[in-house]
Amino acid sequence: MANHSATKKDVRQAAKRRDRNRYYGKTTRNAIRDLKAGTDVKAYTEELPNVISMIDKLAKRGIIHKNKAANLKSKLAKKANVTA
Repeated sequence: MANHSATKKDVRQAAKRRDRNRYYGKTTRNAIRDLKAGTDVKAYTEELPNVISMIDKLAKRGIIHKNKAANLKSKLAKKANVTA
């Protein structure tokens, strides 16, 4: 690493962004896992929009690819339609 103050600042900022992105990603993965594990149809349909919103935010921030977000949402919606 170079000993320039701007480079040191960039390293600090990248570490903060990495930690923040890991938190958002892990929180969303946990929400998806909990949603899939649930057995109540009514609870599933109520929680689905919140999880889809979380997935959209990940794609918007560039944490996951937009096609991965679309695939995740599609699978969750398919399960919602099957259980309904």
